[in-house]
Parts: sequence; structure tokens; C-alpha cells
Amino acid sequence: MSEREYSLTLEEMEAVMCEQRFGFLGLAAGSEAYVVPLNYGYIAGRVLFHCALEGRKLDMLRENPQVCFTVASQVGPVERHPTNDPCHGNFDSIICFGEARIVDELEERRQLLDGFNRCLQPEAEGISIEDAAKCYAVEILINRMTCRREQEGKRIYGQHDFSGATPD
Repeated sequence: MSEREYSLTLEEMEAVMCEQRFGFLGLAAGSEAYVVPLNYGYIAGRVLFHCALEGRKLDMLRENPQVCFTVASQVGPVERHPTNDPCHGNFDSIICFGEARIVDELEERRQLLDGFNRCLQPEAEGISIEDAAKCYAVEILINRMTCRREQEGKRIYGQHDFSGATPD
């Protein structure tokens, strides 16, 4: 395997996170794994989303708040290839590892929901306390973010450790 080129910056990875609106939340509790598709907002090392007041996702988050969140973006179709050459598509994929926090306090929940909502609709009006009481806000504090970008068959990688520690 060839040496990986880690040249994507945090800013480039965050641009992908901000451009996309749909990702996959990976959860594990006991002997069960669970992946949930959901819309999200990204703000400065945090993934924000909302959910119902009860359900499997919340049960699993309460048992194990360590999560994985994945986003991908493909540009154009997967290209056909000559015999024995690998096929490829131009894409970005990001994996975030972190800890999810269910926000119980109503005013903080309202503020997080406002942030989430404005990521999806910048002109959105603020969320009322009454509306905030109808759902939970969840904040994933990202510990580590990795990225793979493939363009014209060339792979470029990125990684960022939000704790400030040096990556492996």
C-alpha cells in the first residue's frame, strides 16, 4: 500500500461538512450496532441534529454516547474503466468520531435547535421554547475527523484531532 498523502486541511473538511445536509449516525450499545440516516448542521467541531422525545436512537445514546458520523458527496457518475484498471468516482467522504450529548435543559435545547435550523435555512426564524419542548437536540462533540477525497483517480486524505493531541 502506498504512503497516504494527508494534505486536506480542516477548513476543506469543514467545507464539505457545511455543504452537505444529510449524514449517517453510527451507534453501538450492548451487542447491537445501529446506523441512522438524518439531516444535520455542522458548527465548529460539532454536529447538531434533532430527534423525537423517545426512541431507539435515544436509548442507545444514553447507553453509549460514543458515536461515529459519516457524510459523503459524489461529484458526477462513477466512470467506466478499461480492463484491469480500477473504476473510480470523484467524491469526498468524512468520518467524525465523538461523543453525543442529549440536551435536556430547555433554553440550551432551543439555542442548539436554532443553530441546527440556521445551518439548514440561514433565514429561518428562531425556535420558540414551546417548539423546543416538542423534541430533543443532540450535539456531537467531535474528537477526530478524517476525510478521503478522490479526484481523477488520485486519493488525498485529511485528519484533524479536535483534542489538540498529535494524530497517530
